[in-house]
Amino acid sequence: MTTGAQGTTGRYLVLLEEDSAAAAVREIRRVAGLDTANTADLLGATGLSLPAAVDGLLLHELGVAVVTAAPEQADALARACAEPGPLAMIEPERLVQAYTAPAPAPEEAADETAFTWGLQALGAPDSTATGAGIRVAVLDTGVVTGHPDLAGRALVTSSFVDGESVEDAHGHGTHCVGTACGPRTPEQGPGYGVAYEAEIYAGKVLGNDGSGTDGGILAGIQWAISNRCAVVSMSLGAATQVGDPYSQIFETAARRAIQQGALIIAAAGNESRREDGHIAPVGHPANCPSIMAVGAVDVRHEVAGFSCGSVDSNAAVDIVGPGVDVYSSWTLPERYTTISGTSMATPHVAGVAALLAQQHGARSWELWARLGQSALRLAVPSTDVGTGLVQAP
Repeated sequence: MTTGAQGTTGRYLVLLEEDSAAAAVREIRRVAGLDTANTADLLGATGLSLPAAVDGLLLHELGVAVVTAAPEQADALARACAEPGPLAMIEPERLVQAYTAPAPAPEEAADETAFTWGLQALGAPDSTATGAGIRVAVLDTGVVTGHPDLAGRALVTSSFVDGESVEDAHGHGTHCVGTACGPRTPEQGPGYGVAYEAEIYAGKVLGNDGSGTDGGILAGIQWAISNRCAVVSMSLGAATQVGDPYSQIFETAARRAIQQGALIIAAAGNESRREDGHIAPVGHPANCPSIMAVGAVDVRHEVAGFSCGSVDSNAAVDIVGPGVDVYSSWTLPERYTTISGTSMATPHVAGVAALLAQQHGARSWELWARLGQSALRLAVPSTDVGTGLVQAP
């Protein structure tokens, strides 16, 4: 992969106008001389790996093309986007990371004999909902497909990282899959999964080093939509600065996903250092209005020191979940570990979304509304926690 400006890959995202795929492919070729393959024509296509003669991939479900372009070709595409036609917008493709947080100070001990403190905070053990029949996509570093706690579960996988299988050598993705959809009665230790009968769709959009790209994420979102997943959980992103605009392309992709029944839930980010008075803004892509941004709280229901907040008008934390000292599945032979981050809070919310989707038949904006309406209000500013702590139905 070529490398562009700091934090970018050298590739570009091109947003298409609605229902303009064929015209857009022709226009990209006409103005920039780039040949773009359409995923609608590539049976079984998953990742972004293409024949050498092809310069880009059009994700037809989202109406976004990922192209490799020289600066002059990108300029030509930008000029075409400014004119009436099938091309709407162009953005540099960003690099993204799995969100990891520094280890916080030791928490007061919670009784996790039967269930993790996170499940208890959600009220999940008392819920009759299980997530059965609901498809949950976790887009991350993949999953350990042979993990004993996933034996017998409905597990569908795909990798969107060139040269890497879906097998998770990092651990982050397996941890998030476990929190969202893991078991209540594992072989050892406390129950830790929220939607423990949901159908798991694990998409590898981050490599084993924990890094990835916008294009990989968008390809994973399209895969989730095409598989009719009701919930898409993304514990990943890139840091932003106060005043940075959100990605219009990701925002449009998120709205198009919602129109097709999929709610995207993403980690707000871990860049705050609240002990020093620093609250960082919500990261990309969670800062998009149509993506539910998740912050983190600890066992005392206090905002985690690393959790990003609503520090400007461009982005807001929408809801919070348990994100400090969270126990879940991990790579083998360890099998389990305890880590912290808004990454850990996000699959708690995604799991509850699956429970609500099962219980009420809710999808898209209705599912978003039910998550917010049922959240536990906390005695802290909404700029830090949105509507509050997510609660199981």
